[in-house]
Amino acid sequence: MQIKAAVLEEFGAPLAIQDVELEEPRGGEVLVRLVACGVCHTDLYTASGADPSGYAPAVLGHEGAGVVEKVGEGVGSLAVGDHVVTLFSPQCRECVHCVDPRTNLCMAIRAEQNLGHLPDGSTRLRRGDEEIRHFMGCSTFAEYTVMPEIALAKVNPEAPFEHICLFACGLSTGLGAAINTAKVEPGSTCVVFGAGMVGLGAVAGARLQGAERIVCVDMSEERLELAKGQGATDVLLGGDDIVERILAMTADGFGADYTFEATGNVAVMRQAVEAARMAWGLCTVAGVAGKGETLDVVPRFLITGRRIAGSSFGGVKGRDQVPELVDRYLAGEIDVAPFISHRLELDEVNRGFELMEAQDGIRSVIDFV
Repeated sequence: MQIKAAVLEEFGAPLAIQDVELEEPRGGEVLVRLVACGVCHTDLYTASGADPSGYAPAVLGHEGAGVVEKVGEGVGSLAVGDHVVTLFSPQCRECVHCVDPRTNLCMAIRAEQNLGHLPDGSTRLRRGDEEIRHFMGCSTFAEYTVMPEIALAKVNPEAPFEHICLFACGLSTGLGAAINTAKVEPGSTCVVFGAGMVGLGAVAGARLQGAERIVCVDMSEERLELAKGQGATDVLLGGDDIVERILAMTADGFGADYTFEATGNVAVMRQAVEAARMAWGLCTVAGVAGKGETLDVVPRFLITGRRIAGSSFGGVKGRDQVPELVDRYLAGEIDVAPFISHRLELDEVNRGFELMEAQDGIRSVIDFV
């Protein structure tokens, strides 16, 4: 079938809106009609050429939600008409990682996915004789996509698509960092560095876990106001002295029980480590640093009991836990509407990147009409 898609032709250049061919789903695959898709920083990161693992030509996009239109042979967990959220982090439920509660990093299709292929090593996207690669196994900057069954989460059909698409990446990453990775305990003190999509999700996750005090740090007063709406009890403008200010706010000046870094800035990552409590503080790093950058940590901070954890997709096992998060949203526990700053059409996807670079709002969402 012929579809309209946003194709990355050249790094550093605007995405090209083109007609491309999408083949039928094969065994274990599903055809999805996209209804909504968030424009995420990871898409911009790859489009800019900064991503060392990036490839072109490719159809970008990974924060999608839509409706199952067709299923391939052997697909048993999904049927035509199901509402689904796309998963760049799949869950086969069978590999050594999927059966282990300590991680969500499924290994079943990872190698081919990293190459821009579907599990059998080929692509369903093409332009004439030229193959076009799939981005993060999703390619949701398109009217339709073909994805593996194990990379789709079936969700409650009552949830609006423009809201649930955010659970495909940024929101789940932040929520999961607090709920799954850090396992925030009731009554604790948390500090979240960064009030973008992931950071605001971490604020909400800390609230859901019963944290007593949630401090959010950002350079934008507008974003800090949004953090208050997600449960932040205190907000601070960032700066070189932020660690000292946080220590002064905490009991006996020891620091926060849990800190979260959601900026991708390695200097802020160091601040998050140093703001964690002596003896048991845990710093969870969810931001993606630039190519070749390193985190500089003074060993004394670790020797005196602080720990650092990384968090990919918030430790969320997508097929099992994204539906649970969507249900919590429908129950009124998670307020998603404030995250949506702009609504765009597919032809305006590059505008979404421009808004992101200007730090205008939290998330632009593409509505497929």
